[in-house]
Amino acid sequence: MTILKSTQILSESGDSFEDAVSNGVERFSRTVKHVRSASVNHMSVTVEDGKVDKYRVNMQITFEVK
Repeated sequence: MTILKSTQILSESGDSFEDAVSNGVERFSRTVKHVRSASVNHMSVTVEDGKVDKYRVNMQITFEVK
């Protein structure tokens, strides 16, 4: 039987939402092995001087417990 666990993380990028997702998954995978999926729950941006400064994603990441 496979046991999966999930946790919520926030990741950001100065380039795009897609890059924020990739950054979060790659960074999380450095410390937690067997990542199986990621689901974006919420997307937002920060604004500085009237322009988008950072793209942020709140994600639920699921990984296998060995």
